[in-house]
Amino acid sequence: MEENKGLLLKSAMSYGLAMGIFWVIKYLFLIFGYSIPALIYIYELLCIAVPFIAYYMTKRYRQDIGGNISFFHAWRFGIMLYFFAALIVSIEHFIFFQFIAPPDFISNTMNQAMIALKNANVSSEVIDAISRTNFTPIHMAIQGIFNNIFYGIILSVPVAALVCRKQTAGPVPEEQ
Repeated sequence: MEENKGLLLKSAMSYGLAMGIFWVIKYLFLIFGYSIPALIYIYELLCIAVPFIAYYMTKRYRQDIGGNISFFHAWRFGIMLYFFAALIVSIEHFIFFQFIAPPDFISNTMNQAMIALKNANVSSEVIDAISRTNFTPIHMAIQGIFNNIFYGIILSVPVAALVCRKQTAGPVPEEQ
């Protein structure tokens, strides 16, 4: 069965929009978790749910294209799903870093990261390179896109492996 790239893109965009809206809601729990720490636990649970939602969406996409899908087709769909969701949530990331977070939020976070890197005995060249970088809200939003695409590449592997398995028509008869 030949892959319909137009349908792949259209479906990835549609399902990615739904996943992106879920991520926006999930990120709100992180934002409000700074003032209400119990919300961080809900955020973490929602983060754990992301691969399961991606599995469900990939399975629905498989049905949309006729019930059969190859591993690489499912994997590409998963990566594109994460990409389009990352584009949606990056708007919220930018708004948070630009308008909601305190002005010193990024610098304080980077200083804490530098201390953690020094405590982990990371090479001084790496620490110097990071310390010379000027992190801005747009930089953080773009970095979030790249991070989410990377997670999509990794997490779509097991999802694609599960979704591309052959479906059995019914129970397997027992041998006697």
